[in-house]
Amino acid sequence: MEPILLTTTGSVATLTLNRPDKANALSLDMWRAIPDLVQTVTGDQDVKVLVVRGAGDRVFSAGADIQEFKEVFATPESAAAYNTAVRAGQQALADCPKPVLAMVYGPCVGGGCGVALSCDLRFAADTARFGITPAKLGLAYSFADTRQLVDIVGPARAKDILFSGRLVAATEAMTLGLVDRVVPTAQLADAVTAYTDQLCSVSQYSLRTAKATINAIARGADVATPDLVEQFEASFQGQDFREGYRAFLDKRPPSFSFR
Repeated sequence: MEPILLTTTGSVATLTLNRPDKANALSLDMWRAIPDLVQTVTGDQDVKVLVVRGAGDRVFSAGADIQEFKEVFATPESAAAYNTAVRAGQQALADCPKPVLAMVYGPCVGGGCGVALSCDLRFAADTARFGITPAKLGLAYSFADTRQLVDIVGPARAKDILFSGRLVAATEAMTLGLVDRVVPTAQLADAVTAYTDQLCSVSQYSLRTAKATINAIARGADVATPDLVEQFEASFQGQDFREGYRAFLDKRPPSFSFR
């Protein structure tokens, strides 16, 4: 089987970590494949949302494939190459201009948790568990990954997660800010479908501009960049805006055309 799959149904693409016999552990080849797969999603005008999940409904990902560690961390050079691939994979998900949603069943640990945190939103089954465990392996957590965690949960909670390396149950993860929705396991797929349907129904111009603006603010921008100013001002002359207000006046659902 291919260890990582990209499939499309309607306007929703799904990136599946596809190693169920290995608890969907992430290999070096999988990390290297993610940027190109995300680029495919970005370039597909018919795709509006990307969902990231693990194969099956028992585990999102147990993290990096520890069986590779002896090889990938054999030398400083190989370790640097491996860590660069991991960062590139996670950054590709974070930088995708379209919404990226993690659908989490079961354990979501280590590198798997890093993948989920790189997504815009995380929907979790009530049996999901989250953990970041470098302290249990004698490793340091990278600056970029630590900053991502701090941005999501705050400094004190990030320290708790990294100091202890403990697994956090879905309900507590919701409290900490690690996840955005927790639903019964049997209802998770339907909840994700309902939400992605909602995202597909709104103006994609508005949605993508909102994501770009929020990401810029999260990364420290104090004022709008020229690109963001241009996108804001152009929206008032756009086809989606004309369709949106006409549909409101006509009391009908809008049919947005931006791709």
